[in-house]
Amino acid sequence: MEKVVEDRTQVTDHVLESIADYVVNKEITSQIAFETARYALMDSLGVAFLALRYPECTKHLGPVVPGTTVPVGTRVPGTSFYLDPIEGAFDIGTLIRWLDYNDTWLAAEWGHPSDNFGGILAVADYVSRKRVSEGKEPLKMKDVLEAAIKAYEIQGVLALDNSLNRVGFDHVMFVKIASAAVVTHLLGGTKEEVINCLSNAWIDTGALRTYRHEPNTGSRKSWAAGDATARAVRLAFKTLKGEMGYKTALTAKDWGFEDVVMDGKEITLAMDLDAYVMENILFKISYPAEFHAQTALECAIELHDAVKERVDEIEKVTITTHESAIRIIDKKGPLHNPADRDHCLQYITAVGLLFGNVTADSYEDDFAKNPMIDELRDKMDVVENKQYSKDYLDPEKRSIANAVQVFFKDGTTTELVEREYPIGHRRRRDEGIPLLIEKFIENVKTRFPEKQAKQIFDVLNDHDKLMETDVNAFMDLMVI
Repeated sequence: MEKVVEDRTQVTDHVLESIADYVVNKEITSQIAFETARYALMDSLGVAFLALRYPECTKHLGPVVPGTTVPVGTRVPGTSFYLDPIEGAFDIGTLIRWLDYNDTWLAAEWGHPSDNFGGILAVADYVSRKRVSEGKEPLKMKDVLEAAIKAYEIQGVLALDNSLNRVGFDHVMFVKIASAAVVTHLLGGTKEEVINCLSNAWIDTGALRTYRHEPNTGSRKSWAAGDATARAVRLAFKTLKGEMGYKTALTAKDWGFEDVVMDGKEITLAMDLDAYVMENILFKISYPAEFHAQTALECAIELHDAVKERVDEIEKVTITTHESAIRIIDKKGPLHNPADRDHCLQYITAVGLLFGNVTADSYEDDFAKNPMIDELRDKMDVVENKQYSKDYLDPEKRSIANAVQVFFKDGTTTELVEREYPIGHRRRRDEGIPLLIEKFIENVKTRFPEKQAKQIFDVLNDHDKLMETDVNAFMDLMVI
């Protein structure tokens, strides 16, 4: 009887194949995407500089083992650190994310695609310095912006249909996936090597969302993205040494990501990968607050003048919002730390109504001791508008709507103030970009002397000049 030989040939998972092909072979032609990527880089660096004012952030920076030095490494903007690219990715990613003030993407999953700049800048700087040491040409900042467009696209398109939060995992896993793909390519990886690295990143799964929700909301949410993009860099270096990949990391029966983590739900790419996410990214321009609360805060600030002299007369405040905001940031009761407060819809709205502004300091313990804030929170009702929830997921709208109205004890009310799109939405780009530039100018001044701050801004504000700047030269501009 003839022996039957089992065919063990595996077909690579479609998602792995598609992402790798996009990263290695896709030419980005959208000028809007490149222009937006420049603003994304500017904004990300600005909030990183601002984060350096906070010791709870800066304690995470520098070599893991004090005194460690590397022959070829990467700069950490706004510091004098010169680190290996894995630790550099962690530091840069942590600085960008610390204040919850960097850009945002909202869909079935949420996240902050600029978190990927941690890995991208660290690896591009390392590769450039290594090339210079070998007598070769460094990478250009155009390569950084292109890598950013692709990382944004991978993370954002995965987020359109695939919800990690509904199975208890944190969105930073998609940062790790996106960073793994682009940094492997920046390091010179082939399509096969990108697939290998991606498969290991999926097998890693990700962090639980424990640190984002009561009763455990804590500061890990501010360094989790740095951890994710650094992990991607580590996996990329392993891959470039020849470490194998796993072709069916997603779809393997019983043991693949889909069966183990997603309860059998297929991981999908909702659209062909191009530049959609960068073109439509949500900038957090005016206020460091969780993005689902941005329009509520705009409404509250608009009502500030009508409320500030009548705070004792308030009977209730109604916040009308969408389902995602209710699920993530609708919080009652004690708030224990800044990370808890900047993810509370009621706290953010209360501060806006009472003080007419929110800054990073608004979440610190000394500020939060003001009894008026919690007294006003206790008077707030949060209700869902089904149309808001529908429009939030509509790819043609992608709104993040909120409305706020204040009711007084004498039966009078303020007007109902509604805002569908925050200042950082693509529909408000003409209004938002000048404010984003102002935000950067103020932030860069918090860290650098005037002459150096101007040099940094002049490069970032000149599109053609930035595109042709060597990555290592750009990073050297921000040493202090």
